[in-house]
Amino acid sequence: MKFIDQLRFVRQNMKKNKTRLFMTVLATAMGCSFLIVLASVGFGLQKSIVDKIVGDRMVTAIEIHGVRSNDRINQVIDEEKIKYLRSVEHVKTVTYRNYILQQLNPTVEGIAANSNGAVNVDFEAEAKAGFDLSAGKLPQNPNEVVIGFNIRKAQDDNNLKEAPPAKEWIGKTMNLEVKKLAEDGKEETTSIPVTIVGVSKKPSREWDTDTMVYIGKETLAVIEDFTQTQWGAMRLSDKVEGAKDNQPPGLQDPRQYNSVQAIADGANRVKGIVQKISDKGYFSHSIVNELEQVNLVFLIMKIGLGFIGTIAVLIASIGIFNTMTMAVTERSQDIGIMKAIGAHPSSIRRIFLLESSIIGLLGAFIGTLVAYIISFAVNAGLPLIIEGFMNEKVPSDFRFSWIPPYLAIIACVISLGVALLSGSRPAKRATRIDVLRALRRDL
Repeated sequence: MKFIDQLRFVRQNMKKNKTRLFMTVLATAMGCSFLIVLASVGFGLQKSIVDKIVGDRMVTAIEIHGVRSNDRINQVIDEEKIKYLRSVEHVKTVTYRNYILQQLNPTVEGIAANSNGAVNVDFEAEAKAGFDLSAGKLPQNPNEVVIGFNIRKAQDDNNLKEAPPAKEWIGKTMNLEVKKLAEDGKEETTSIPVTIVGVSKKPSREWDTDTMVYIGKETLAVIEDFTQTQWGAMRLSDKVEGAKDNQPPGLQDPRQYNSVQAIADGANRVKGIVQKISDKGYFSHSIVNELEQVNLVFLIMKIGLGFIGTIAVLIASIGIFNTMTMAVTERSQDIGIMKAIGAHPSSIRRIFLLESSIIGLLGAFIGTLVAYIISFAVNAGLPLIIEGFMNEKVPSDFRFSWIPPYLAIIACVISLGVALLSGSRPAKRATRIDVLRALRRDL
């Protein structure tokens, strides 16, 4: 018997009892849908929580603490080591933050800024790393700076008056006051005008503040050209005891970098980069190991929810078994005729397995479609319910349910497998029907 004839035979027999077929497919669809929706909760929460973190700089950043030197940790990170880190495969960029070693007393239109200091950054590297701004842009020209979000906050903690937003200073000139010790022992002061072009992002912690002035290498060069020291440090007076041996590094001395971070081009690259630079003696730290524990929790959660959903599919298999058992009983005469004209038992078994698999596939298709509809409804409706009853606003990109394509495929495969297992015993029974008894309808 050809496959097309088997398929035609199955279709004709399925039409004979549409109600029973509908209820069996419905039960299978409900089980498949339940499996997908339950598992999608684990996938959705992981995508909203973990994947959001993974896209964050704090996950892709590898903090460099030092380099092994003569069986000890050498804290010095110089230009040569920065160059090596930038050459490592999958390192997107390398950033550093070095504080200017004196108070610059920044003012804007005669108003003193509440700044704790200034820090030199590589804005080109910071742009690649994803420097977050609340307003404005990153500097693209010399002598442009970014200011901290809280730089206009009043220094008096008891002052309850809300500080004016820092973004009002964008486009204005900020004067930085730089001092140095002259050869005659007197202080000299110069003012360096810079243009404010951006404001850093508001700190995520409510108690934290950002009052820094972020300057680039051009502004740093102007400061160092005046002080003739690295990072704008002031030289000590010769009158100070031991001053000659404790002077800050000059411009000719090797430059040292602090707060160095190697930024990977993806969270999945971090472990490989850490391993590679560790072999070179670099001491580093990243939070990827902690993130692996979070992923493990979500994996266990998804497996647990998927297991519960699979139970629903197994319950639906009882309906498929019952349907196929009834089909064998009702079609005993047809089976007897097929055997009488020479049909092979494997062909008869294949007919009933084909029918059970069609039921499983129909249920899987309908269940998957319903699961996607439920997932969409949950993501659209649940935030409104939470906001209405709990007065809590859910982030717009947060997903309570997410169905990746492979989850739908796995659910369909499980549904098909369960259907074939449910139909295998009735199909085997059909091959054992006696021809004479079947033709006499005596089964």
